[in-house]
Amino acid sequence: MNRTELPLPPRQTQSPLLAMVAGEASGDLLGSLLVRSLAPQLPDFRIAGIGGPLMQQYGMQPWWPSERLSVFGYADALRRLPELLWIRRQLKQRLLQQPTRLFVGIDAPDFNLGLEQSLRAHGIPTVHFVCPSIWAWRPERIERIRRSANHVLCLFPFEPEILNQRGISASYVGHPLASSIPMQPPTQAARTELRLPTEGPVVALLPGSRRSEIKLLAPVMRDAALLLFNQEPQLRFILPAAPGMHSVLSKIMAPLLDTGTLLITSGGSHTALAACDAAMVASGTATLEAALFKKPMVITYRLSAFNWQRMKNQSLLPWVVLPNILCRDFVVPELIQHAATPAALAHHTMRCLQDTQIAQQVLERFTVLHETLRQNTPALISQALEPYLR
Repeated sequence: MNRTELPLPPRQTQSPLLAMVAGEASGDLLGSLLVRSLAPQLPDFRIAGIGGPLMQQYGMQPWWPSERLSVFGYADALRRLPELLWIRRQLKQRLLQQPTRLFVGIDAPDFNLGLEQSLRAHGIPTVHFVCPSIWAWRPERIERIRRSANHVLCLFPFEPEILNQRGISASYVGHPLASSIPMQPPTQAARTELRLPTEGPVVALLPGSRRSEIKLLAPVMRDAALLLFNQEPQLRFILPAAPGMHSVLSKIMAPLLDTGTLLITSGGSHTALAACDAAMVASGTATLEAALFKKPMVITYRLSAFNWQRMKNQSLLPWVVLPNILCRDFVVPELIQHAATPAALAHHTMRCLQDTQIAQQVLERFTVLHETLRQNTPALISQALEPYLR
């Protein structure tokens, strides 16, 4: 680790500080909502910490860029642990030396909760933005949240009640994705943009964004797509590749590319989901995106044998994937670990394409979900944080 790259602490000042820490692109997006809504209301405040380009665009001063917190899997986390702990110690020291009015940890619970607990013990109010998935697994985190955060900003409407029952103050602020995705998917415009046929079935393949996910899931989706193509040669497939993954996916998907039915794009998951009739999706944020586009989907996931043994007995709910958890029902199929076979994926995807009742049920359930998640998030954030910023 080259610690000399890190900036020196700014000169001591009496201006009150609103400090934030966001890791990865998703945290930068959420953090930008905070900065954009709060900065005009706090002209005498400085907003600084760890953030990405979107947060900086709205006036946040980055002491470290958010990518310094990005890790990919347990091996990478262990390798970079000394660096991450050093950054956290330096950040804590900086915040304790300045008039820090409020600290907001944006997601990244493994980094932020420990920092929040320490700052709170020194009298600095702390807010955690995005409730960790205590309702799905790792319920032991709830005690850590109680010790760490004065308040939690929640993306999903059922979370505040869970936290309130355990003595944790929380507010529902809606999910920003719901405001960025249109209620009526622009299917024909998306197909025109992608140069896909305006008629005929299209299936989107979303095997995840991380290399470890892609290596486990992309071959299964490829083989399932080949089975579907053999049954229905008119099918077309669209795969939006995550940044840096285009060449990896091209190699894995070569047999499907050879059929001339697959288009791999660089990013553009929203365009792909708007264009498709059904989707195979890796469990994660992409499943919520697919639900907001009202698309029938089959959700799948595979873990390494070690991680599967560690995680499989920690689930607190009968559902595993986010759209089903939010709807409190098995609206879409969940094919996890050993159930995630090419034959099963192909079977359920074909049902999504052929059964009009499935498409209608998905449309109705996910429209209600979209309306529930679409809130005035910046205004709700400002309202929740106002008592801490007076």
